[in-house]
Amino acid sequence: MKYHCYKISHSTRYQYSAIVSEGVHLIKLKPRTFPNQNCLEYSLNILPADAQFFDFTDYFGNSSTHLTVSRPHQELIVTAQCRVAVGLPFWPAPDETPSWEVVRNQIKSDRGALTLEAVEYVFDSPLIQSNKAVAKFAEASFTPGRPIFEAGLNLTQRIFNDFQFDPAATEVATPVATVLSQRKGVCQDFAHLAIACFRSLGLPAKYVSGYLETDPPPGIPKLIGVDASHAWLAFYCPGIGWIELDPTNGCIPAMRHIKIGFGRDYGDIAPLTGIIKGPDDHTLQISVDVMADGELQEYASNPI
Repeated sequence: MKYHCYKISHSTRYQYSAIVSEGVHLIKLKPRTFPNQNCLEYSLNILPADAQFFDFTDYFGNSSTHLTVSRPHQELIVTAQCRVAVGLPFWPAPDETPSWEVVRNQIKSDRGALTLEAVEYVFDSPLIQSNKAVAKFAEASFTPGRPIFEAGLNLTQRIFNDFQFDPAATEVATPVATVLSQRKGVCQDFAHLAIACFRSLGLPAKYVSGYLETDPPPGIPKLIGVDASHAWLAFYCPGIGWIELDPTNGCIPAMRHIKIGFGRDYGDIAPLTGIIKGPDDHTLQISVDVMADGELQEYASNPI
């Protein structure tokens, strides 16, 4: 298998309006390893330099870092750098997957380990709440007897075609119902909406956080720091596993999508969260670079 390699730098800078006496934070920036993806290198640089941290794996299997800054500071900078190899994932033909009703019924009756793991992604989560309007929107794609992958692709295309990408239209906690009514938002919102549609029909779907390699306009060099985190979704199909969809770009994720991890919604896999003892006011600067870094025919079997 051929793998595309990427070098990624993700820097988050908080500048506080006054001295912060202490801060405790949770970092989720290390890409996970899957059959078609391997994190070859990863480093984390933190200022203040004497901050204390330890790594662990969270409930959802995501690589996480617990960070404590126990001395007074007015600035926090967290920079993650990594090199990731991404291969082409295997997705079945959309029309060869079982109907969405068959999947829903199997989710209800099957007690196998994989299906039981998927069941928790059927329910509402803190940032994703289904309602009748969401279910009605979903039903236009999930028509009777339609293969689940085909229905999911149709839903993806409808969101891509009918919704406007507008960073000023929403915030982190904007409800799915608002996104649906105003038809505007960002990748997080469109992923949340698509997940809500699956869940409204009793189908497991989860949030995927990561990056997407982008190209600058023709003839213009790629600028430094202008990339961003990306979000899409994965739905569960018995016998196949998790199948990914990107409603923001109306596509099936492939070798340009680099996964950090999964969760019920954005809150489970946010890049950096925390609490501080200090002022409420602060400025936030985020700089992300996703750069192509050649190809590999194979990589070492043991991830870092």
